[in-house]
Amino acid sequence: MSSDATGIFINETHTSAAIWQYRVEKMILEGKTQFQTYQIANIPRFGKSLFLDYNIQTSIMDEYVFHECMSQPAMTLHPNPKKVLVCGGGEGATLREALKHNTVEKAVMVDIDEELVDMVKVHMPEWHQGAFEDPRTTLVHTDARQWIVDHSDEKFDVILSDLPNPHEDGPGQMLFTEEYFQICADAMSDDGVFAMQAGSANENYPACMASCIKTLESMEVFQHVAGYYGIVTTFFQPWGFVLASKRHDPLALDPEEIARRFAARGVSNRYYTPRFHNACFTLPEYLHRAVEEEGRILTDAEPFVWTA
Repeated sequence: MSSDATGIFINETHTSAAIWQYRVEKMILEGKTQFQTYQIANIPRFGKSLFLDYNIQTSIMDEYVFHECMSQPAMTLHPNPKKVLVCGGGEGATLREALKHNTVEKAVMVDIDEELVDMVKVHMPEWHQGAFEDPRTTLVHTDARQWIVDHSDEKFDVILSDLPNPHEDGPGQMLFTEEYFQICADAMSDDGVFAMQAGSANENYPACMASCIKTLESMEVFQHVAGYYGIVTTFFQPWGFVLASKRHDPLALDPEEIARRFAARGVSNRYYTPRFHNACFTLPEYLHRAVEEEGRILTDAEPFVWTA
């Protein structure tokens, strides 16, 4: 963090070519947990924003774009999602989106950083909107991958993997591999749906998303795999997600059926709407090329490593 005559700035290294700088209008809270540093700050135009290890995670301006993309396509695709597992998602907003569906009877959220979640409960209510207190919610603080292994007898209709990018010095690498995806598949119902955040969807750095698509496509357990993306202004780029389904085809959903499911389940969205569904799943040509040219099968032995 640096300061000059205009105030405080938080610098985020995007790549070796570019650093993004956010001007802090007001620092609301900062601290450090066992796992990461955090700042909550008011940023001009972006509003209230969360930074983890000096990387922006979310802003009040468009958090709904990311979190609707993270949850709604998978939740909507499943015809009757009763049990949902959220891996990560510390702000509680992915959980919030899943709980919009009145079909949900149980939602388990597993996030390793209890200190951060406790902070979010108090200081970021705009994100979770009471989701942590919903009687359908079970909140667990441990490693998500190990929790799924230890609870292999539980079967979830939808698993939402909202986990940190696989940075060089972070724990996320083993959460973007074929082995992790198989663990999730084993914990899903016969018609289960899996969705993950998969990193940048821009032309400068599509390799993580491309490799996630390629890895999931290589697995026989998933009949349908589709990449999609949301325009997340806070990240200064489109952000990628991947949906993998054992039975249901997201590209077969038409706007009328999506609207019918929303109405029946009491769901109202601002970004992922029936009209916009096909747009989310229509990838630009550079992402299709990236899957072929830059994508590779990710394994525990050879995971993806996100470097600047």
